[in-house]
Amino acid sequence: MSNASMSNTNAEETTRNRKLRFAEPHIFAILFFFIALMALCTRVIPAGVYNRVPIEVEGSTRMMVDPSSYHRVERTPVSVLGVFMSIPQGFAEAAAVIAVTFCVGGAFGVVKRTGAISIGVAALARRMSRRGILVIPVLMVVFAAIAAFIGTQELSLIYVPIILPLMLALGFDSITAAATALCATTAGFTGAITNPFTVGLAQKISDVPLYSGSSYRFIVLVVLTLFTILYVMRYAARVRRDPSKSLVREIDARWREEFAEEDGAAHAKATTREVLAGVSAVLMFAWMIWGVLAWKWEMLHMGGMLLAIGLVSGVLGGLNPNAICRAFEEGFGEVLLGAMIMGVARGVAVVMTQGQIIDTVIHYMAQMIQHIPPAINAVGMFVAQSGFNFLVSSGSGQAVITMPIMAPLADLVGVTRQVAILAFQLGDGLSNIIFPTSGYFMAVLALARIPWDRWLRFMLPLFLIESLLGSMFLVIAQLIGWQ
Repeated sequence: MSNASMSNTNAEETTRNRKLRFAEPHIFAILFFFIALMALCTRVIPAGVYNRVPIEVEGSTRMMVDPSSYHRVERTPVSVLGVFMSIPQGFAEAAAVIAVTFCVGGAFGVVKRTGAISIGVAALARRMSRRGILVIPVLMVVFAAIAAFIGTQELSLIYVPIILPLMLALGFDSITAAATALCATTAGFTGAITNPFTVGLAQKISDVPLYSGSSYRFIVLVVLTLFTILYVMRYAARVRRDPSKSLVREIDARWREEFAEEDGAAHAKATTREVLAGVSAVLMFAWMIWGVLAWKWEMLHMGGMLLAIGLVSGVLGGLNPNAICRAFEEGFGEVLLGAMIMGVARGVAVVMTQGQIIDTVIHYMAQMIQHIPPAINAVGMFVAQSGFNFLVSSGSGQAVITMPIMAPLADLVGVTRQVAILAFQLGDGLSNIIFPTSGYFMAVLALARIPWDRWLRFMLPLFLIESLLGSMFLVIAQLIGWQ
């Protein structure tokens, strides 16, 4: 072999090794790293707890911390076995959301098998081929409005399977589909008007009139939603003009191969059964959204309704029982990774709870904020709430832990309680689609097959823009004495 050939071979091997060495870490590796890190923290951070007192919210009893009751307790470090046990316990604690994830996959697996989705997507794509970009703001306004009033960000799990084929058919990519759902619901959730799980609960805990200050929050909602829409549309237009600009081009190639199998049917005239299957799925989906809005349906109601959507559309679509069951099975398989991510992500909070360091973290966060000027203090509360959201991604869970402390702290440092609540909203909301410990968010990425690091490249600039806007709103609110 010549020296030149050997040199080329060595270069190829070096390149290959480099690729292997710097391979993107699997999401399970990332999450397990954080679980292990939190377990280590339980051996370093002092254990401490606040006493809990019951409060009545929306007809249910929640345990709220007593802000004056923090005290040290004996350290309970998480063992090596405890690290591994946190994962199955995380599955148990996230059972409702995991169940709904499987229901989403199963239902859309059946509807897809009937051919209704491909027919509908093809029809919409033909009608909107020239103005397809307008689909994005329309959908995002609807998603943001729903989240602003009911606060159910988990609906993104349902939105993405619906809009993903449409976005690809219109020349966009899977990140556009995920962003349309995730970014819109986050903007609505963050600038919430009547979200009972964040605004309602935080105001009750802080002894602030229920849903007061809605005018200012509406301005926050509109501005955040507007900037979010413009950002997503800018990215989508760039991808449509030049597909090489997509951050997930090679991943979407797999999606397009799968959808290509349905192209023949998609361009054919819809049969009566396909129409019935599609119409029934749309009507029952609308019924489910109405149930969430009007009757306060929770996750298990949504899961049951999704299974009913799959069954009814399958029967009307002419599928026999075995075919319906196989479609459910295939749908469950499509969301398996997302469901598993939810359970593993919950393990981070499990470890911190067992190590009794969550209350210690919030205690020290509150102490750090006390020495900042009032206008800037509001921003400090926002930063602290964002950091705490990495540990406790549940909005209501974060409210009952932090607001009993932040509300009286706000009085001490000259920040109005309404501003403190807005800081909580911003900190809890904006980071929900950044942190890998947010279970529903990681499940949505898994549904769309988007690696977390690719999403981070797309989302980080928008997150920084929204954080800057949120900080400005907090400073203005404090300066005008918003009550």
